[in-house]
Amino acid sequence: MRLVGRARVVLVILAAALVCAGGASAAPGWTEVTINASDATPLACFYIIPGGTTPAGGWPGVILFHGLGQSHTDVEPYGSALAQFGFAALACDARGTGGSGGKFGLDGPREVQDAQDLFNWFAARSDVSDTKIGALGFSLGGGEILNAAVAGVPFKAIVPAITWTDLGEALNPNNVPKTGLLSQLYQLVAGSNWDPSLTQMNHDLLAGNVTAAVKSAEAPRSSRSALHALTVPTLMLQGRHDFLFDLDQALAAYRLLAGPKQLYLGDLGHAPAENPAAEQPTYLLAVLHWFSHYLAAGSNPGGGVELGHDPWDGKVSTYQGVPQTRHKVVNLPGKKKLTRPSASVRRSVRLTGGPLETFGDGSITVHYAGAAGSWPRLTATVTVKGTAFPVTFGSALVTKPSGVLTIPLSDQAVLLPRGQRLVVRVGGGTADGVYAHAGGSGSITIRGITLNLSLLKRAVSK
Repeated sequence: MRLVGRARVVLVILAAALVCAGGASAAPGWTEVTINASDATPLACFYIIPGGTTPAGGWPGVILFHGLGQSHTDVEPYGSALAQFGFAALACDARGTGGSGGKFGLDGPREVQDAQDLFNWFAARSDVSDTKIGALGFSLGGGEILNAAVAGVPFKAIVPAITWTDLGEALNPNNVPKTGLLSQLYQLVAGSNWDPSLTQMNHDLLAGNVTAAVKSAEAPRSSRSALHALTVPTLMLQGRHDFLFDLDQALAAYRLLAGPKQLYLGDLGHAPAENPAAEQPTYLLAVLHWFSHYLAAGSNPGGGVELGHDPWDGKVSTYQGVPQTRHKVVNLPGKKKLTRPSASVRRSVRLTGGPLETFGDGSITVHYAGAAGSWPRLTATVTVKGTAFPVTFGSALVTKPSGVLTIPLSDQAVLLPRGQRLVVRVGGGTADGVYAHAGGSGSITIRGITLNLSLLKRAVSK
């Protein structure tokens, strides 16, 4: 079947409902239940069953996983919409959060077992198919789905959204922890609710250190190394301008996945994504198509990569694979001595041609000298002059008194309007809150800077 007309109306209503999501009680049609995990931890859950006669074998089902700092009520609107198209849905508070017991483990092995336990409970219902259960999750929930899928939880189709595949590359890229963002994330779950095994990781990351404890905690919470063997049909939704989980998290997965796959990139996700309501029906319809085909024998949604235009104009550009890119390299000469770790060098350039659109892995190369005293790192940002948020950012540790330092830039897809100047800042800054101030003392002299931007071969936004 082809899902148009009524589906779009339902999804427009869903988009409006999401603005009001997050209440304390379940939406109409949902039933409350406590599901005991295999370690006897009670999980606060709600489920919804479609109206009408149960088909032979039961309704296809979707398990919903919420984001960090959220609860089951934030994902219930998706389940309510899916129920109108013949899908049962189950939504639970993650362990250690909301009404669920236990300790919060950041999608570790215990949460993977929770996903299996929820699958088993749902599949055991007589009104739910035990062979047609999928999963939809956002941010933290998307990470749990991927970790559970590679561990063998037999989902029939999955939709991980705005999430990570390599936790280390997400939280501490290039071995520099995103201390500013991390301090905000850690406040979303009470410290007493964290699994004690993560205490050392949290302490080390907030102190700006990537230690053995950090790496040993991040490895089992990352799915990327196993994605080459994952054959479950996977639709990924990822934000084109997301400072927490950049495009590389999804692009790496798309390249590795062994089964049917599709990737939607749009203006959704964590800050500074704008999450326009007008775009939501487009990617929510893609989710509905995905589950309709792989759980309910609907029409084939195809595959490839879709890139929503930004600002949203109702259009999507489609590619058979990852879009082709090109590089634009600009040298920014000069010399300036910085005498405090919060200071930065500012240089600007007006790129020729355009409009241009960033996409892929760029970098900033810095020639420096005289790093006297304690100068822990250099942070770089690239901003369109006059705009609020950087186009991209990156940071690298300073380990020698002088030399050449390459700073990898976060993979962000941002329109660079024709004729506008780009401002490059290099120094001890915070990249608009991504990093906390590094502290320390001393001085450093910044000399030549080279900007290497990765761009779409052909810009699609206007």
